[in-house]
Order: sequence, then C-alpha cells, then structure tokens
Amino acid sequence: MTATAPPLLGPPGRDDLHVMTFNVRRAMEGPLVRRHDRWSHRAPAVAALLRTERPAVLGLQEVRPRILPVLRDALGPGYRRIGRGRDANGGGEGNPLFFNEQRLSLRDSGQDALSPHPDVPGSLGWGGLFPRTAVWGAFDDRITGARFLAVCTHLDPFSPRSRRRSATALRTLVHRHRLPAVVMGDLNAGVDAPAVRALLAGGMLRDAWAAAEHRATPAWGTFPDYRAPRENGRRIDLVAVTPGIRVRAAGIDARRFEGRTPSDHLAVHTLLHLAGREDPHEGRLPPAAPHPR
Repeated sequence: MTATAPPLLGPPGRDDLHVMTFNVRRAMEGPLVRRHDRWSHRAPAVAALLRTERPAVLGLQEVRPRILPVLRDALGPGYRRIGRGRDANGGGEGNPLFFNEQRLSLRDSGQDALSPHPDVPGSLGWGGLFPRTAVWGAFDDRITGARFLAVCTHLDPFSPRSRRRSATALRTLVHRHRLPAVVMGDLNAGVDAPAVRALLAGGMLRDAWAAAEHRATPAWGTFPDYRAPRENGRRIDLVAVTPGIRVRAAGIDARRFEGRTPSDHLAVHTLLHLAGREDPHEGRLPPAAPHPR
C-alpha cells in the first residue's frame, strides 16, 4: 500500500472530527534491534500513515524528540503540538497531542503527571518505574462551534496499581474541565482489565469502539508486535468519549505501507460528532468523578 491510499474511515464529513491515537514505538537503531523494528526502516511507513490520514486530533505515544521532524513533515504546516517529554526537565519520551489549527482553536492546555503530585513534572506514581503523563487541550471547533477536551496518555506497562490509579486520575481530569471529552492512548490493558473498568466506571466515559455506529475493520488486537493482527485480540489502545459525543465510525488500522509496518501497535481511528453551541445537548456534563481510593 502506498501513501496515496484513502483514509481508513473515508473522507470525514464537514461536521465530523477525525480523532486518532497511535503508539509510534520508541525510535531505536543498532544491530541488536530487529530490522522491522528500527526507526530507519519504519519512519517512511509512519510518515505515509500520517500523510494519508491527517486527523484533526492526533494522540501519539512513545515519541522521542528526534522523530518530531518526521512527524511535522508528514502532517504539514497546519498542525501544532502540545505536550513535552515526561522527564522533570520536559525532555525524554512523551505522549503529545497534535491538532489541525485550521479546524481547531486551542483555548487551554497542560500536562499532568499521573502521580499523587500531578503538578510536579517527572514525579512517579503508585509503583510505576517511569513518569507517566496526561497531555490535554481544550478546543473550539471552528466549523461546528463545539467545545471539547482532548486527553492523550500512556499508562504504565508493568504496574496494575499504577494503571488503575492513573485511570482514576484521568477521570478526575475530565470532570475538572466540565466539557465533552475524548480520552485516548495506550492503556497497556485490555478492555476488561481493572484499569479500563476504572476509566469507564459510572458512565463518565465509554469505549468509542463499542459505541461506534459503524466499524470499518474487524476488532483487531492493537498490539500485534509486527505479526499478523488477531481478531478479537486485546485492544490496549483505546479512544473513550463522554456520553454526549456521537461515534459515527471507528477502525483499527492494520495497513502496511510499501510493505512496511509502521509500529508494533495499530493506530485506532474514530469519526466523532460533537454538539455545537446551538445544539440543545451542548454542555452536557459527565457524571461526577468518585474520590480516588
């Protein structure tokens, strides 16, 4: 498949918002790294995928500073990035949000540490070995007038406790902003795991795949690790939305580009419809978040 392939979900309608989450896999090189896992081998496929899709909101994980030029060139000059590295000084690996400035106007943004000290960059939380963050942006849609919150995260792969407590922190973040919200990322847990159950508890958020009116692909597991994807495998990469957001379509992207697999994870796409300012359901708020335990 070449970079001229059509978008996985087709061209979005005028009022549709294309939101995509994608773990690009940390960039590595060297003789001890499998050839198909080397960044020099995968970079053209990552760029082709982003050029093909160019979503309005793009949440990425495992982004190291050295790959930012490839991402910017693939998306084009109309995109802006929010979010920095997870280290205390803002360096290192991160999970930034990119957005199309022609479609969206940024009202506010920030990055919270997923720890007992969300305002302390680089702080560790709940048994995690590395800092974990939530990058968020509050936006106005220039076409529909809808206001919404987008959050991108990457939960700890080793500590179930860290994932569960981080999920509760994400729900608190959503409730704090009192806006329709989209939460996306690599959760390192399947949809039946305690962390995802905690994220979706009480109906504040729902799994966009389950809520989709149309599914363009099988329910591939999202971490095939360069192997053929498995239907009904674990979906550890997720988009979740508050109840007032209509999920018109969803898809899990198993395409190869010029024979190359972009990442060990599969990208997840959604087409969303958010109520505009004059819609009678605009401003519908999520339920209250429970206190963390």
